[in-house]
Amino acid sequence: MLRSENTVVGLDVGTTKICAIIGEVNSEGTVDVIGLGTAPSKGLRRGVVVNIDHTVASIRKAVDDAELMAGCRADVVYAGISGGHIKGINSHGVIAIKNREVTAVDVARVIDAARAVAIPMDREVIHILPQEFMVDDQEGIKEPIGMAGVRLEAKVHIITGAVSAAQNIVRCAHKSGLRVNDLILQQMAAAEAVLSPDEKELGVALVDIGGGTTDIAVFGEGSIQHTAVISVGGEQLTNDIAVGLRTPMIEAEKIKRRYGCALGSMVNKDETITVPGVGGRQPRVLSRSLLADITEPRLEEIIGLARRELERYNLLQNVASGIVLTGGTVTIEGICELAEQIFDMPVRLGYPVGISGLVDVVNSPVYATGVGLVLWGARNKSVDLVTPYQTNGGMFDRVMGRMKQWFSEAF
Repeated sequence: MLRSENTVVGLDVGTTKICAIIGEVNSEGTVDVIGLGTAPSKGLRRGVVVNIDHTVASIRKAVDDAELMAGCRADVVYAGISGGHIKGINSHGVIAIKNREVTAVDVARVIDAARAVAIPMDREVIHILPQEFMVDDQEGIKEPIGMAGVRLEAKVHIITGAVSAAQNIVRCAHKSGLRVNDLILQQMAAAEAVLSPDEKELGVALVDIGGGTTDIAVFGEGSIQHTAVISVGGEQLTNDIAVGLRTPMIEAEKIKRRYGCALGSMVNKDETITVPGVGGRQPRVLSRSLLADITEPRLEEIIGLARRELERYNLLQNVASGIVLTGGTVTIEGICELAEQIFDMPVRLGYPVGISGLVDVVNSPVYATGVGLVLWGARNKSVDLVTPYQTNGGMFDRVMGRMKQWFSEAF
């Protein structure tokens, strides 16, 4: 198989599944999805690699399936990163404008000033996302180049992660025969695929409930305002079902997806489900309402933690557009109704948009992050990074190269 220069590969390395999506940038600048591959993820825990060999095998399986469907080879990928080690902070930088007109050099200088915060040696910068600029006393500027003034200020959102966690994802990709061009925070990638510009301008919160983590991203006035990662997700719900119904984890996952319901009031009391036994025991027939009694409290806890995260930073009043749910866990029946009760605002599921090709294949919140990685890669494909991720060293050298792409990341 040959590699096409127009292809972009997104690699969603999740706790329960690894997904590889291949997109092709057509002549109109839009993305056609041409390949999809998934594989169970057995080497990660709560978004962090804990077994290199198992993760490599899962990545290779997902990429092989995507290559077979697309009919082309994938060797460079845009990979997602998540986990409890991710931290987001807001920072502020100020510089004097030498020639009284803002240039690209001035913008790079003020971004550099804003990122001059104390970061421990075991952490690295993943994203530097400008929120707004101020020229003298004028606020709310998105593109300051060419404006006149004597002082330029920038507010940015800096996302950092553990160096070891990033290196392990890159190492797994390299062992799979892939080169990682960039690491992207998973909720930022999902936002790329499911949020509209109007929602970002008015204010919206994206809640990505994955297998091991729940990722949150809050947008307002067209830019990122807050990010957070909660170390609980659908895997804990599957474990609750396995323990509560005394069934193997694999069967508990199937039961969750097929019969799970987030609100017990939506379940018909006469409905029953067949539950396989453990260790060769005979299957049992149980009421579906019993399953709902297990799923509702756990989902209420997960969504409640997301609400408390927004309350802690006084962001609830800023999300006028409401909440958008993505991730594999949000396919459970009734989850939007439960979230609306907890958040007391409109809630919708996030389906990938802005793509063509195999739309029906990826038309699910499950693939929001994978599609977003492809869209992110297509948008930044022409950006010349100083150095992509490498297995040995180079983890901090690329920071200056990323300064060149801040415009595309923010706007």
